[in-house]
Amino acid sequence: MQNRIRAVRWQEMVTPLAAVILALAIGAGFILFVGENPLTAYKILFVESFGNLRNLATTLQRATPLMFTGLAVAFGYRAGLFNIGAEGQLYIGAFAAAWVGFTLTGAPRFIHLPLAIIAGMLGGALWGSIPGYLKAKLGVHEVINTIMLNFIALYLTDWLATGPFHGGSWVPETARIKPAAALTRLYPPTRLTTGVFLALLAAFVVYLVLWKTRQGYELRAVGLNPDAAEYGGINVARNTVLAMAISGALAGLAGTEQILGLHNRFIVRFSSDLGFMGIAVALLGKNHPFGVILAAVLFGALQTGSAAMDRLTSVPRELITIIQALIIFFVAAEYLIRRILRMKEGA
Repeated sequence: MQNRIRAVRWQEMVTPLAAVILALAIGAGFILFVGENPLTAYKILFVESFGNLRNLATTLQRATPLMFTGLAVAFGYRAGLFNIGAEGQLYIGAFAAAWVGFTLTGAPRFIHLPLAIIAGMLGGALWGSIPGYLKAKLGVHEVINTIMLNFIALYLTDWLATGPFHGGSWVPETARIKPAAALTRLYPPTRLTTGVFLALLAAFVVYLVLWKTRQGYELRAVGLNPDAAEYGGINVARNTVLAMAISGALAGLAGTEQILGLHNRFIVRFSSDLGFMGIAVALLGKNHPFGVILAAVLFGALQTGSAAMDRLTSVPRELITIIQALIIFFVAAEYLIRRILRMKEGA
């Protein structure tokens, strides 16, 4: 039994690594096709992502919001929920954090900043709990709910930022947050902030909650088999709402980090699909908090190095998008491969 558990854990680690290697190998074929040396292109990609402290800081800055959204998707998945509404939860959390940031005046930093962060978490949690409640009480599938709520969140924050809370400039944005509500830059002139420590802390807390607490056991039990969990005395409905609320809070932190750390105000459509990228990050990280962190860093590195590869070679930056898609394809294909192997064993 122990050997089987070790084999499963080993496979969980090897599959993402193999997916990355295969994707890079296919990407090398594209690079050869455009007349470039794959080794040279990948060297540029690596150096521009990790070659010095400044490049590493830029990679971590790009990875930070993906850590939050990846954790959001992974947490929901562990409870048997496919939360694809992280984008909407991100926007609601971002606006809530911005609102506290620009409306509260005269508060010291040790009060203002935590309040803005908590507001972002609560905004995301509220938005996430809506599909959780509809799932628990009415049986409406969370995929449909979260898709619809993404659009509602997007257009609601558009209206808030261009209407009652418009900052007065020609840009569709709110007023700037107060300096006391801004996250600290760690390595200027890069835009890496203390938000990266918040993301690492969130991953550690998620791990503790899921694997070291009774509540986490209940959430994972619901995810594995809700009927058996209900028979064992676990309140499935309550855990469903709770899981979606926590998932939403994590996504809200992604928006909070972007507003308090990068933009310092809420800007309409500021997210470059960070919520949807979180799905890919969670999938590559095998829905484990620490795996999500590593996957987010990889995606951050690909984004950071792609600009330099595009600038210094004839390899277009769109190749990185292809590589990311291939990574996810190969990770997702693991399920299909397992099904085929089981069919052969049963034959």
